Amino acid sequence: MWLRIQRLNQWRFVLTSKVCVPQLHTSSTEPASSSCDGLYPGHIHTTPIQKALLAVGSGVAALRDPYRHDMVAVLGEATGHFALINLRDKMKNDPEGYTILTERPRIRLSTIDVANMASLPEGSFGREYIRFLDDNHVTPDSRADVKFVDDEELAYVMLRYREVHDLMHTLLGMPTNMLGEVAVKWFEAAQTGLPMCAFGAVLGPLRLNASRLQTLVTSLGPWALRNGLRARFVLNIFYERRWEQSLEDLRQELNIEPPPVILSAANKTST
Repeated sequence: MWLRIQRLNQWRFVLTSKVCVPQLHTSSTEPASSSCDGLYPGHIHTTPIQKALLAVGSGVAALRDPYRHDMVAVLGEATGHFALINLRDKMKNDPEGYTILTERPRIRLSTIDVANMASLPEGSFGREYIRFLDDNHVTPDSRADVKFVDDEELAYVMLRYREVHDLMHTLLGMPTNMLGEVAVKWFEAAQTGLPMCAFGAVLGPLRLNASRLQTLVTSLGPWALRNGLRARFVLNIFYERRWEQSLEDLRQELNIEPPPVILSAANKTST
């Protein structure tokens, strides 16, 4: 099995070496390069068979190590076409979502004012997001660019989903340990219908110990699923314009309940 994964990675390297790999999308003030031959910078066209191979290989790798974000990203791109169409249509049919599709904002260290957000009042959404990044030792720049989505607009939808993922953690009050990640995946699976989210929601609990699994099944899981189904569509929120809004008010606006259990930002290797 590992030989197959190594071959998959070698094949991906060969494909990647044939195209340019700058940033996929930029903000309106940072025009994208037009020197790439693909649908967008970094795009790698793949056939349905190749996508199936990517899905299998990346799925196995992600199952063995859920923190292989590169494999999780490939799995999402290889399996998410129809879900992405649905997400794109929801954004087009909402005024705020349509604005996001039109302006195509990015959430990167180069596009957010970290110092200003850190100085915002306690309880504000921007301040709590910076606290989440600090407590969990993560950065918005860790999100991979999209490569295998064969539609430029859908590629941005996938990118936007990735870049607001940490904002979902902030809204839901979940750290990046395994229990927190699985709870967020339950919420995202209900919100987005992405197969990759369902994959993580179903198989992620297999890596939890008995105590955390009980917490997921009896408390966090039902809460995450219920809120995912009833909350306002999270990709239709222009979060960059909500930093000063209080986290409590934003949760109320999105119809998201506070978490029933407070989890600490523990070591990622704990289960």
